[in-house]
Amino acid sequence: MSIAVPLDQLEERLAHFPWGYLITVGDDGRAQSLAVPTRFADGVLVATIGRSAAGNAAARPNVTMVFPGVSGNELSLIVDGDARVDADRIEVTPTWAVLHRPPLGSP
Repeated sequence: MSIAVPLDQLEERLAHFPWGYLITVGDDGRAQSLAVPTRFADGVLVATIGRSAAGNAAARPNVTMVFPGVSGNELSLIVDGDARVDADRIEVTPTWAVLHRPPLGSP
């Protein structure tokens, strides 16, 4: 089940998710994930990241953030965006967002 989230409602939705996974792509083409506390300020997601994630996002700024639901019955929030890196700080400008969960009864 997926529910599109209008970007003008994203800040309200993010209030329920204090942390998420930043997904970047490494030089080898593999996805890399990093759990990060995240805040929403001035229309962008802001987090502190390490060197690998910073290098990946600087080289390939299309990133995804996944904010998992606490239980299998809760929706997760998935946000695609464009990243800007400054040292150990990343700012992700959202381009698309969706609330998602697997259908009930799925393995």
